[in-house]
Parts: sequence; C-alpha cells; structure tokens
Amino acid sequence: MRLPTVKLFSLRKYIKHHHFIGLRSVSALAQLKPFSSDSDSDSGAQNTSKVVQTLNRLQKKPNDALSYFEHLKKEGFLHDVRTYAAIVRILCCSPLNRELDSIFLQVIRKENNIDFEVKDLLEALYHEGWDSFDRVSNAMVKAYVVLGMYDQVIEILFQTAHHGFVFSTSSYNFFMNQLVHCGKVDMALAVYQQLERHGLSSNVYTYVIVLKALFKKGCLEEAFEVFNKMEKVEVIPNEFTYSTFIEGFCMNGGLDLGHQFLRAWAAAKIPLGVFAYTVVIRGFCNENRLEEAERLFLYMETQGVVPDVYVYSALISGYCKFGNISKALALHNEMVSKDIKTDCVVVNLILKCFCQLGRVSEAVHQLKEFKEIGIVDNISYNVVVDALCKLGKVDEAVELFSEMRDKQMVLDVVNYTTMIYGFCLQGKLVDALILFKEMKDKGHEPDLITYKILAVGYARCNYGQKAKDLLNDMKKHGLKPNFARDNMIIEGLCMGGKVNVAEAFLDSLREKCLENYNAMFNGYCHAGYSEKAFQFFMMLSRQGFLVSKGSIFKLLNSFCIKGDNSKAVMLLDKMATLNLEPSKIMYSKLIGAFCRAREMGKAQLVFDFVISRGLTPNLMTYTMMINGYRKVNCMKKAFDLFTDMKQQGIRPDVVTYRALFNAHSKINLKSSSSS
Repeated sequence: MRLPTVKLFSLRKYIKHHHFIGLRSVSALAQLKPFSSDSDSDSGAQNTSKVVQTLNRLQKKPNDALSYFEHLKKEGFLHDVRTYAAIVRILCCSPLNRELDSIFLQVIRKENNIDFEVKDLLEALYHEGWDSFDRVSNAMVKAYVVLGMYDQVIEILFQTAHHGFVFSTSSYNFFMNQLVHCGKVDMALAVYQQLERHGLSSNVYTYVIVLKALFKKGCLEEAFEVFNKMEKVEVIPNEFTYSTFIEGFCMNGGLDLGHQFLRAWAAAKIPLGVFAYTVVIRGFCNENRLEEAERLFLYMETQGVVPDVYVYSALISGYCKFGNISKALALHNEMVSKDIKTDCVVVNLILKCFCQLGRVSEAVHQLKEFKEIGIVDNISYNVVVDALCKLGKVDEAVELFSEMRDKQMVLDVVNYTTMIYGFCLQGKLVDALILFKEMKDKGHEPDLITYKILAVGYARCNYGQKAKDLLNDMKKHGLKPNFARDNMIIEGLCMGGKVNVAEAFLDSLREKCLENYNAMFNGYCHAGYSEKAFQFFMMLSRQGFLVSKGSIFKLLNSFCIKGDNSKAVMLLDKMATLNLEPSKIMYSKLIGAFCRAREMGKAQLVFDFVISRGLTPNLMTYTMMINGYRKVNCMKKAFDLFTDMKQQGIRPDVVTYRALFNAHSKINLKSSSSS
C-alpha cells in the first residue's frame, strides 16, 4: 500500500530569539494576552511566536509551562503545531508522563479545533534538530493504543522511517506487546517483519514478544528459528526468554519437552526464575501428574530458586482438583511457615475442595481460621454459604451472610443470589423476595441466574403466574427474550417434580420453538423420567426437531447408569442416523455399562460401531472389554483384543495387565483341574 507523503514543517523560520522578561508565576503568565486586534496572518504568527518564546523560557518549570499552555487554551487561543511542539519538548524533559500522554491524545482526537496531524507534530520536532525521540515515540504509541487505533500506529511508524528519524525500540516493543495481549498476533508479527526489513535494531525484549506471538499461534518451528537467531545476532537470552520458551511449549501440548528444556538449562547453570518452574509444575498438576510436580518443586529448591505464592498455588490447586485436601493443607502450612504470604486465591481453592468433598463443617472451621489471619474475601464466604445452602443448612448460611454485612463487606450480585438460592431450596420464598428487593435497593441489578433461581422457586411451589410476572420483569431489563423465560418455568417445574404441570404449560404456549422442546427434554432428564425423555426425543426427531447433542448425551448417560442398555443402543443408532456423533467418552461409558452387566455381545456391538465410525478406542475402552471378556470366561477374545490394542500403538498399563493376569490364572486353573 502506497503511503501518503508526510507534510514537512520547519519551525526555524517562525522562531526568533529575543530577550523576554521572565515571569515568576503562572498567575503572572496568565495575564499575558497573546492576541492582537489585527486579524491578518502576520499578527497571528507574532502571537504564536510570543507563546513559543514564553514556553521556551519555562523549560525548567514544566508545571508552570503546562498551566500557561492550558490557560491560553481556555482563553480561546488556538494552539498550532508550533506551540504543541514547544510544550512536548518541555514535558519530555520532565517526569510528567501522564501529561505528555494527554497532549498526544488531544492531537489524535483533534480537540479544541486542532488542524494538524500527529505526523506534522513529529516533523516539527525533528526538523528543529531535536533528537530526544524516545519519550515522544513512547507517548505517541501509548496514546494510539489507548484509543485502539492500531492501524494508524503502523502507518506512522513506517512512514517516519522514510523521513530520517526512527522511533525507539521500546516503542516498537510496547506496541507489539499490546497487539499480542489483544490477540492481534498476526499484526504484531507483521510489525516485527517490518522492523527486520528496515534494518531497525531489536533487543532481547523484542524477541521475547515475538516468541509469545508465535507460541500463541502454535508455530513451534518458527519459535525455534527465532530463538536460534538470537545467538546469530548476539542477543543474549535472559530469564524472560527462557521462561517464555518453556511456557510456549507447555501451552502447545509439549509439557514433557518444556520440562526437558527446563532441566537441561538448569543443569547448564542458566539462570531460571521461579516462573519457569511454575509453568511446568502447573502443567503436571493439570494432568494429575502430582508426583512429578512435587519432584520438580523439590529440584527447584536444590537449584537455589526460592518458591513464591504462585508456585505453591499451582501445587495446592493440583491437589485440590484431585481431592487430596490433606496434602493441599500441608503445602499451605509449609508455605506460611516460610513466611510466604498466602492470598485469597489459595484460601478459596482449599475451601472449595472441602465443600466439593462434602466436608462442609470443616470448610466452616477453616474459614474461621482464615478469617483470624485476615485472608478472606467475598468469594471465600460465598463458597461456604453456597455449600451450606445446598445441604439445607440455611440458618448457618444466614449467619455467615449476616457476618458479611456486619463486617461491612461489599456484597455483590453473586453473594445475594447464593443466599436467595438457599431460601428457595427451603421453600422460603418470602425471605428470598425480601433479599431480592434489598439487592435491588442496594443498586445491584439481578442477572439471569438470579431471575432463574426465583422463577424455579415459584414454579416449584405452583406459583406459575408469579413466575411469569417475575420473568416479564427480567425481559424489561433486556436480559433474555420470551422463550428463555418459558424455558425456565418448564425446567423449574420439572425439577420441582411437577412434570405434568410443565407439560400442560408447554401445551399452553401459543408459539413454541426448539428451545422450548429442549427445555422439556432437559426437564424430563432432570426429573429422572428417562422413558418419557426417550419417547419425547423419538417423537421430536420424527417431526424434524433436533434437541441439543448435550441433552441427548445426558439421556444416554442416564440409560448407562440405570443399565437400560437396549434403550441406549436404540438411542445411539438414532443419533447415527441424525448425524449426531457421540464422543469417545460416551461410547466408552456405554461399553463400560454393558461390560459391568456382562452383556459382552452388546458391548462388542458398540465397540465395532466405534471402529466403523473411524474412531480408535482408547486404553480404558480396551481394558474394559478385556476385563469384560475375562468375567464371562471368553479368554481367547480377551487376548485377541490385547494383541489388537498393541497393534494400534496403544500401550497397556498396570490395570490391563492385571486383567490379563486374572484371565491367564483362570486358564491355568481349568488346565490343572482337567489333568
């Protein structure tokens, strides 16, 4: 794209050096009126020259200069590119960074009838022989980024390169980093390519940003090339470079490779910070490889890297995620004993884990302990209040909620909604509505979840019309269209065991849509009406309606759990005809259900169906099939499956071998008894 020629300014012909009487204060400066009764251009130029001269005299008093500049603006003086250049020069030599940014924002927005462009201001500064361009370029780029005007930055950055002056590397780095942060990765890489093309210098931070961009795109080979290029151009990688490289591989499925790099660089005595270790430890924790995570944690300490709250948080999160609360607590105590300050993130992980394990009383006790050290927030309370409400311990939940009020904690919509949910579960609609009104009076607008909980509460108590009125109020707030309101009532009635009422409500709707049918289907599933759900699904499919795949999977899972395998097979077959492909997980669940019921003929049917769909069964599926055949004494088929599994490149684990060992033992027992 051909870029327009930049308009050139030279201030030398405008500025004359005269002795000017120094003014001691802003109030004195404000008395200067740089206006003339003459209307010709010569008098305007003289006024501008006087303003520039005054600003130049105030170079060592940036606050006074800025006050004078702003005062003139309020008095109606029309600043031009020369006066703006003068104030920019002053601010660049001062600590007034925000004020400098504001000047550029004014120019970009064309405030106060500004009739020149940013590029004109840059030219004016450059042609005066002024060479402090780092502050200018940084401020300009920042202003454009604040306004989201990324294309304009690119235009100016590479236009100016043709006119003799170059922006600082830090400006390019800031711009590229913002682009990567905003998800404009391709644009960031394009800027880097332009940098390279123009022969502009790149530093270690430039390469770190480029690596981030490439890893976000999943371009691992290109990232390798950039990393290797740093050595060729003699840019020494720093801690951020190595950490970015390791993180990039971990987030692109290369956790083990990232771990190998970490170990190799640590062995080579390359300085690695705690962040590099945290990235790999978090990856291990997410994959339930907790022993490897802890080994790496211990190795990190032997390398002299001091753990921080983030690496402990990663480990505690991993143990909480997989239900090992005792280990999580031990790590937290260890962290505190090392004088590493805990935070609400770690505390809330522990509280959530207690609640998910059903150990709510311990969560309440732990909350009290955390309160004593002052590390709790709204989320901490909300986790425990929610768990208490679900257990029907609404009185205890109310106590905690009241405690939050007493401590003058700022309650939000989530806190109110959780407590409203607890009241609705207990059928205490009056209390729920009182709290609902309080929430609105406090200025908190209810969200969709709040309305849904109240609507379900009404529906459960057969207050259908009140539920409608409530959801009409929701519509006034613009949260959802009518079908969402009707869906809430249908699902709420079913969850309250009022399936017949829900069916009648659906029939009463003048206009029905697919979402309404989905709601009824989900309602049947929630209420445990699997047979009705199945018949409803079959009826809808005959009429050309398709309920969501997720809803069908719920029903399929329900049949598997109940052992209604024939219905499950029929549902699978119907899904295949409708091109609704189940996931491997659903197939695996169904196969597992058949194997537990020792219906290996049906299990083999589904297993073959999986293969016919072009899918490869996973290790768990093969193991279930092998164990299933062992239970029904079909040893040959068990061993045939084991052979097939290895041919598919699937490595057996200890569970698979245990199943085969049991099968082999049965064969030996039969042989010995017959001899």
